[in-house]
Amino acid sequence: MNIHFIAIGGSAMHNLALALHNKGYAITGSDDVIHNPSKSRLEAKGLLPKEFGWFPNKISTNLDAVILGMHAKKDNPELLRAQELHLKIYSYPEFLYEQSKHKTRVVIGGSHGKTTITSMILHVLNYHEREVDYMVGAQLEGFDTMVHLTEENDFIVLEGDEYLSSPIDRRPKFHLYKPNIALLSGIAWDHINVFPTYENYVEQFSVFTDSLTHGGIMVYNEEDKEVKRIVETSSNSIKKYAYNTPDFFIKNGITYLDTTEGELPLEIFGNHNLQNLAGAKWICQHMGIDEEDFYEAIVSFKGASKRLEKIGENDSTVIFKDFAHSPSKVLATTKAVKEQYENKKLIACLELHTYSSLNTEFLTEYKGTLQKADVAVVFYSPKALEIKKLDEITKEQIADAFKREDLIIYTNPDEFKQFLFSQNLKEKALLLMSSGNYGGLDFEQVKDLI
Repeated sequence: MNIHFIAIGGSAMHNLALALHNKGYAITGSDDVIHNPSKSRLEAKGLLPKEFGWFPNKISTNLDAVILGMHAKKDNPELLRAQELHLKIYSYPEFLYEQSKHKTRVVIGGSHGKTTITSMILHVLNYHEREVDYMVGAQLEGFDTMVHLTEENDFIVLEGDEYLSSPIDRRPKFHLYKPNIALLSGIAWDHINVFPTYENYVEQFSVFTDSLTHGGIMVYNEEDKEVKRIVETSSNSIKKYAYNTPDFFIKNGITYLDTTEGELPLEIFGNHNLQNLAGAKWICQHMGIDEEDFYEAIVSFKGASKRLEKIGENDSTVIFKDFAHSPSKVLATTKAVKEQYENKKLIACLELHTYSSLNTEFLTEYKGTLQKADVAVVFYSPKALEIKKLDEITKEQIADAFKREDLIIYTNPDEFKQFLFSQNLKEKALLLMSSGNYGGLDFEQVKDLI
């Protein structure tokens, strides 16, 4: 097949392009800007566009399909040309469904934890040499790409994102997969630029639950009241399996799981991660991995990239970076690190970077989320507000939203870096939470702090 990607440089899009190239498809693509690692990975496979920009002459009737990324706009010249030629235009999730409609589709959904749960499942399957197709939102140790597609594998494991499918398809991605087996980890309001009310956001998870095939399986976190309500009141004829936080204890900075196989030391920690593990175990069991084999594999799981990722440690100091940006993730991550390292002083640094986190109406959702930190720091860039065309936010508004009198607030990247690199980290835990990089922070240099 000949397939063209409009906005090939995105994290998800370039991985799909690589997966289809590996499958033997002829791939072309365009984008107005491509950063690393996408750039170097596309270049290594000969898929990097010769020049950046949009070129309608790349679109012809020789194409079997066009895949449209979220980075493109409705008036994209290549998209308009594809529409003019009546070519088949897929969103990213639509095409994944086309590739997997004859497989057993396993979809992991939820406002938080879905990348980690998907990663846990893939780690266990890979450990036991079970071949499956997959799409996951982070680079995993032992996996070349974030997307893998074949003709022969029976299962596909998909991370189910609730964000929009494409500029011309306003449906949430996870509505398009029609899962045979699914999981819901938790619901916490997010993406307010798309879902302006909490009720509107929650409704998307009801639609997802009802999108399961008849007789399908839903694994759900019964400790989340909204998830429990949605799944247990659904009239869809599905089988329902609840999970909750398993028994565990912490000893000498290591979390142990209390199981029928004995006390198992884990590389991961925190209530939310242990909930994720319980959900992953149920899914693996439905995919043919028994409990004993699951535990054997999960003890070596170190986490997904940027999800409570340990970037440095010595006898007295530990440094983590985490993708946490929504209020529920910030609260859970901060609490987890403090409980794991209760004898260390915790310095928690949060960058407000996403559309929702920089919205003045949404800011109040962060109340109390940094309460477990001994030192709490918030960084945000006024330039990010300009780019996102949002109202100006003052330091006073930030302080009032978080309800913490000793909150340290920075808007200048150099001042934040000066603060960070002036810290004595002896007997401390440093937690850096952001989906960005604090205005240009080099995380490799942060490792030198210990």
